[in-house]
Amino acid sequence: MSTPKRERQRENRRQRLAADEAATKQYASRRRIKLIGIAAVVVAAALAVLGYLQRDGSDPVVTSSEISGTGDAVDPTEAEAAPDPEPTDAAAACPAADGSGPRVIDFDSPQPMCIDPEARYVATFDTSEGEMRFELTAADTPLTVNNFVTLARWGYYDDTLLFRTDPSIDIIQGGSPHTNDNRDPGPGYTIPDEPAFEVDPDTGDLTGPYRYQPGQIVMARSAGQNSASAQFFLTTGPNASKLDGQGTYVVFGQTDDAGLAVVQSIIGLHEPGGSLGGAPSRDVTVHSVTIEET
Repeated sequence: MSTPKRERQRENRRQRLAADEAATKQYASRRRIKLIGIAAVVVAAALAVLGYLQRDGSDPVVTSSEISGTGDAVDPTEAEAAPDPEPTDAAAACPAADGSGPRVIDFDSPQPMCIDPEARYVATFDTSEGEMRFELTAADTPLTVNNFVTLARWGYYDDTLLFRTDPSIDIIQGGSPHTNDNRDPGPGYTIPDEPAFEVDPDTGDLTGPYRYQPGQIVMARSAGQNSASAQFFLTTGPNASKLDGQGTYVVFGQTDDAGLAVVQSIIGLHEPGGSLGGAPSRDVTVHSVTIEET
């Protein structure tokens, strides 16, 4: 038979169980909120890292500090886009060989193989300072030549500036349709080194086989492997050989005496200043780059 004392004990036990159940539910709720907060922080951090990595894979510039191996190339940063670019999917196939197609400066992936490595290709630069013709080395550097030829046929280099001159290493730099400077984000991809470069075990720097002399067209790059994409430089004199110690800027063409005279006249316009050594005293415009295939 139940007594008042037993009833009070049962009631106290029910209240304790109810309190324990409520505490358990409250703990679980707080734990879920904490886990959701941690997950949000992790996702935000991952997105920030992804954005940084996407931005960092840009076209390079050659810097004087690189010559002695004391510094890294200056990585370009994203800037405002050029007006009226074509959609990125316009370049899913090869462009018209005569360059008559629409202009495209942004791409979703590297260029398909559009050249015949056994054919002869000549790139003619029509500039505000004169014409330059470069015989391209398709047989020796087919990937690099294919990339340059295909971009040229898309009109990538049309109406761009040769924005940098640096007599200390005798180069002129260009190939930046979005920003007309070294900060250009490039076409949206990079191309493989040609050949694959070795890493110096002592310094950790890349080393390559290329040697530099007047009249060459050469791919610019940043310090990392497979980092070239569209920017290029033209060698104008003997100081370009200061880059021989690196040898990682892919040489993919050579001009003739007439073209060399033009590039030397352009570097003659040099005015020092800025972090890249200087620029021409007046705008030097690449009106077009046309490709002759035989």
